[in-house]
Parts: sequence; structure tokens; C-alpha cells
Amino acid sequence: MKYSESLKKNRDFQLVYKKGTSFANRYLVMYIKENQLQRNRLGISVSKKVGNSIVRHHLTRLIRESYRLNEEKFCCGYDIVVIVRVSGKEQGFHALESALLHLGKLHKIMRSEENEKNINRLD
Repeated sequence: MKYSESLKKNRDFQLVYKKGTSFANRYLVMYIKENQLQRNRLGISVSKKVGNSIVRHHLTRLIRESYRLNEEKFCCGYDIVVIVRVSGKEQGFHALESALLHLGKLHKIMRSEENEKNINRLD
């Protein structure tokens, strides 16, 4: 089941940066802001400092896929912006996925185990 969509407009990114809260780890920075919707909107930003367009698009796809595979673990109703740091350039899928989940836990936007069991019963 799809709970999210992409965050595309510059003004939406800027709003999350200004009004949202952020946490960071070695490879990623995550900003979140409540959006009063029943779904999440995910935006991914990779600076030119990280690498050329091939590297940046590869990292974007890795982050988007790791979010997609773990989408049901995130609570709904947030705009999420993920920024890849230069140190994330050399990392593989599993390192970026664990960094993403770590930041979700820091922001307390991960569903608890009890909620997951209730959701699975409804399916």
C-alpha cells in the first residue's frame, strides 16, 4: 500500500527547512514537518559536492528504494526531506537504509511494533 508521494517544489523544500526539525547521522540529514495530509511526501536532495549527476541520481534511487521498502514503518502525515552527505557517496544500499531508519527513529516517526501488528491484522 502506498502512503507517500514525492516532494518536488522548491517552496515545499524551503518550508520544511525553515519550519521543520532536523537530525543527522554520518551519511544523511533528515528534516521533517507535519503536513496535515494522510500520507508522507518524500524529498531527496543530493548536492553537486557529492558527485556528478550519475552519482547523485544513483544515491537518490538508493534512498527512494530504501524508503519504499520500509514505507509501512513510517507514521503518516509528514513532509520528509533527506539530504545525502558527501560521506554517503561511497556507501551501499544497506548502509543508507540503516541510516534512514536510524533518523526515522530519532524523529520518532517510526510506527511501534504493536501498531504494526494491528495493521497486519487488518490486511
